[in-house]
Amino acid sequence: MKLGLILASNASLPQPSTRIAVLNMLPFLRAAGWQCDIVFQPAPLADSECPDLSALSLEALRGYDVILFQKVAGPSAVALARQLGVAGVRTVYCVCDRIGTEMAAACDRTVVISSFLRSLYPQHLQPRIEVVCDGLEDTSVVCEGTRQRRGGMLLPLRAVLVTSSALSSLPQIGLPPPWLAVDVVGRYPDSTQRLERLKQAVRLVLNCRGWRARLRAAAFLCHPRVRRLRWSPATVALALQRADFAILPIDTAAGNGRGIPDWQLKSANRLTLKMGAGLAVLSTPIPAYEEVLEHGINGLFARNAQEWRQGLQQLRDPALRRRLGAAGRERALRDFAPDVQARALLRVLNGLAVPSVAHSAQSETHV
Repeated sequence: MKLGLILASNASLPQPSTRIAVLNMLPFLRAAGWQCDIVFQPAPLADSECPDLSALSLEALRGYDVILFQKVAGPSAVALARQLGVAGVRTVYCVCDRIGTEMAAACDRTVVISSFLRSLYPQHLQPRIEVVCDGLEDTSVVCEGTRQRRGGMLLPLRAVLVTSSALSSLPQIGLPPPWLAVDVVGRYPDSTQRLERLKQAVRLVLNCRGWRARLRAAAFLCHPRVRRLRWSPATVALALQRADFAILPIDTAAGNGRGIPDWQLKSANRLTLKMGAGLAVLSTPIPAYEEVLEHGINGLFARNAQEWRQGLQQLRDPALRRRLGAAGRERALRDFAPDVQARALLRVLNGLAVPSVAHSAQSETHV
């Protein structure tokens, strides 16, 4: 069986969604008998979710059982998906953090990362939408163990926050309490790039609206117990191993002006990353997280600043950190290991690879 991949980013420098949803799955798919070929990818650092696919040869694509569009949409992708349907080639639209109704209608199946995201699609598309959660990337990363202390000014506890952005504050928290240090792993220059770090800090401060917000950003960026670390797999692994617990504060007041705010569409991968490392997690509840974290069982939720202060105080207890961390790792390994993700994706692909009368009928609707 042959699978053709249309990627939103180049495989040599992939964005996280390309790496997690597709590239990490290739060894499992090939072991299950699928020949996997990249039939389109943008140039390195030229990521595009709406590329021009008109140069792809429809005749060449006919040789594949399934074509998978990884987060690729737009008029050109929709037109190609419809043409493939008419030609008898099955199609999958794989999307992680948005609602792609037009692509979902054009493709045989749509793969989303949470039941909540699935529920946002029109009712008539629901039978063709499958949930495949993002899997863990490295199950060998485990925290070094719960330290038997509550933290203080001289020996603070350490929390870790992994993000895809460059934060200028800690949402919901503000500045860490005196007994806590925070490692923020995100889109920051390396610590050796002092001039670049200074330039970024100035930009982050100036991007804030109002002098109060700018003062808060400056206090965060200069705080002696906040370390801003450049994202890399090695940096993430080391930060997780050295942390006492993990935090996931989200600014739920932020919107995008387009209805459902972006934070509601996020996948659970940043949560399961931390749970998989055996860390107790304190998080803002968002739909994908609420499908995984059970408050008081394998983590803690905090909905406002007061609950965040209370949750942080609770996590000073080493016994609680140990219990929540162990339960979180058990859940993450059971439901989000890479082979679990691969089996779910294979069920979708194998189901499509079997010719059916239903597909022939659906192909006619793509004309």
